[in-house]
Amino acid sequence: MPDYLCLQRNLPTKDTETPSPSQMQEMYAMFSAWQEKFKDNLVDMGGKFGSGKLVTAESASDEPVIEVNELVGGYMIVSAETLDKAATVAQECPGLVRPGSGVEVIEIHRP
Repeated sequence: MPDYLCLQRNLPTKDTETPSPSQMQEMYAMFSAWQEKFKDNLVDMGGKFGSGKLVTAESASDEPVIEVNELVGGYMIVSAETLDKAATVAQECPGLVRPGSGVEVIEIHRP
């Protein structure tokens, strides 16, 4: 079964609302149910990106050319029969697809 890289994309929006503690508890419960439903598809739950280093043939720099954290909030890797099924896994993840955030799902080709 192919693997897919899911990149959580930060999208421009003017309306971002911080969830209340009760909304967060509800979202965690939905997230646990989502993890159970798709446990066979979740290869790597990934995480958020931190600081980085750009490495080239000439040097290494502590500052990436592109501020990845501004574009991509995090990643995860899922396994699915098709791109559409991988997109469904990502789309159903509570809190991942919301106003101001989307998921880019990309097939990983390995040699």
